[in-house]
Amino acid sequence: MSEIFKGSFTQQEPIPEEGIAAALEVMRHGRLHRYNVAPDETGETALLEQEFADLTGARYALAVASGGYAMATALRALGVGPGDRVLSNAFTLAPVPGAIASVGAKPVYVGVTEALTLDLDDLEQKAGQADVLLLSHMRGHICDMDRVMEISDASGIAVIEDCAHTMGAAWRGVPSGRHGLIGCYSAQTYKHVNSGEGGFLITDDADVMARAVILSGSYMHYERHKAAPGPEAFERVKYDTPNVSGRMDNLRAAILRPQLRMLPARVTGWNARYRTVEAGLRGTPGLTVIERPEEESIVGSSIQFLLLGWSETHVARVLERCGARGVELKWFGAAEPVGFTSRYDSWHYAPAPPMPATDRILRAIIDMRLPLTFSLEDCAQIARIIRAEVGAVWQEQAAD
Repeated sequence: MSEIFKGSFTQQEPIPEEGIAAALEVMRHGRLHRYNVAPDETGETALLEQEFADLTGARYALAVASGGYAMATALRALGVGPGDRVLSNAFTLAPVPGAIASVGAKPVYVGVTEALTLDLDDLEQKAGQADVLLLSHMRGHICDMDRVMEISDASGIAVIEDCAHTMGAAWRGVPSGRHGLIGCYSAQTYKHVNSGEGGFLITDDADVMARAVILSGSYMHYERHKAAPGPEAFERVKYDTPNVSGRMDNLRAAILRPQLRMLPARVTGWNARYRTVEAGLRGTPGLTVIERPEEESIVGSSIQFLLLGWSETHVARVLERCGARGVELKWFGAAEPVGFTSRYDSWHYAPAPPMPATDRILRAIIDMRLPLTFSLEDCAQIARIIRAEVGAVWQEQAAD
């Protein structure tokens, strides 16, 4: 009898008891707004920002409403506006081109490699087309950041890192988000810390952070920020920077603070699950495992593999057969968006010319979440199911 997996791919761990207690305390005193504090009190949001700056090694940190808001704020803080062009990944999720479109700018898409990272040869060719690169570490895959910075520095490009999938990851020991000028992160439920929705922006640049703080809705209360530059930085920009309110509230910050302390243990747990599935998939006919470079320290909260050269019909058969056995796979190759799996040609508000080499890879990408609610035994079972169903459809395809 065939194995059936019974777990949920969307069930997260509960909020830690410390976070629940802190949230209750905020609700009891009622000071939820980011600047509503008692005399001599430092609000939960300001404390969270200090702790996130310490975690990443950044001079400054800002907690905001979402990862998408962080990216749009980063673009605005760099002066990106209507008609400007911004380099970005062709393989990413919709909030990335959405952030670019939200400031009236236009994406210039850069291709993807079979390692699911930015095609740096394509980046080098397109480097003269924009002054900013919004680099998405899509699904946790980090490209050669040394070469990214070489290309960007040589061309005068400011790099914003989208680290929604790489909080806790690193390249050559440098935390994700610390190579570029600005790092942006997400605290959405399916990311590495969970406040339902939320995000962070970090930088070492005082003027960039001063503009970001005012953009987030400081109402000239910037002296209440702790992980921020001194008043002289705000004096330079406060009259020329609009308020686009979006800083995080104290309730969500209270929930997140203990989760930051748990992040290293969570990374270890995700990586154990990732390596279990990876090992179980190796050697499956027709399936390509994504090899991770030694320079990359990963956070394996999801896993991807490729079905290169497969027909649309047979990929759909794999998804159908695995789904019937309880394994929920997502595919980035479908012509129509399904859930979060849209791609560059789905975003009609940000049109782009065809990219055949990238299309070949997008058609092959299969994606799967690995929540910490799965045990290692669950992960081994999931790998067995995928291996069996890919193998069966591979044989069908060979016979057709």
